Amino acid sequence: MIKYRPMSMQSWSIKFDDEITQAEAARAAGNEGKARVCARRAAGIVIGEYLERSGNPLLNASAYDRLRYLQNGSNLPEPVRDIISHFLVRIDTDHNLPVDADLITEAKWLAETLLHPNGESHGRYE
Repeated sequence: MIKYRPMSMQSWSIKFDDEITQAEAARAAGNEGKARVCARRAAGIVIGEYLERSGNPLLNASAYDRLRYLQNGSNLPEPVRDIISHFLVRIDTDHNLPVDADLITEAKWLAETLLHPNGESHGRYE
């Protein structure tokens, strides 16, 4: 039997920061599609860590699966659920999000809101 080990603070934050860096680089290069994908993965990392801390880890789940799980089955405040829904929206035929949302900023907001609820990150992801 394999024993589950939660992701360490350093581990999740390094992975999150890597995805945000890639998202910002993609946006700067004009590749908004890749920026959205990286931001979605960053949000998935945040949600994975949140679920681990809550005692409900989703092992081997994709970022999309984690987002959908938290959107559908949680008692989170409406603003959090609204932000999560932005990551689940499908692009339109012109490859744009049909909602006015900056997924990079929203991934950072999720990290602040879900993992640093008492402000102990000191605005790190603003």
